[in-house]
Amino acid sequence: MKLSLTSTSKMSPTNMKRSLTSFLFALTCIASLAIAHEKKVAGPNGGRVLTVIEPHAEFFVTAERQVQITFVDDNLQPIPPAGQTVIVTAGSRSAPTTLNFVRRGNVLLSDSALPTGNDFPTVVQIKTTPTAKTAVARFNLNMIVCSECQNAEYACTCDH
Repeated sequence: MKLSLTSTSKMSPTNMKRSLTSFLFALTCIASLAIAHEKKVAGPNGGRVLTVIEPHAEFFVTAERQVQITFVDDNLQPIPPAGQTVIVTAGSRSAPTTLNFVRRGNVLLSDSALPTGNDFPTVVQIKTTPTAKTAVARFNLNMIVCSECQNAEYACTCDH
């Protein structure tokens, strides 16, 4: 009997498909876990960090119910706006409120207040330059304070 150190047998197409499917499934699971365990962080004012654009932007509701947009660097340090434009649409879908923004110091501040209520759909549209594609962030603006992290729910950093 002769022993060979190299294998001459081939994997059947069915076994190859199974192996490839198992590998892709495992890779998808690992990627999902990595995304799910990404730590949520609040912006420098305790607002929601919008990552749909570079530089990132913090969405924060002031005590007067105005929306303040603060652009931040990778370390969440505020940086001045550089020609970005923002429009926020919020409130009841049958009668939404549109907020436009003006520069106030190093932030963009809405020209009017959010509608009454503490929980409604919100769409944030940001253009980094006049010719850039509009980046869109959609979320539910829940302004109830989280009992764990003490941020408003729209900016909650907890894992619940």
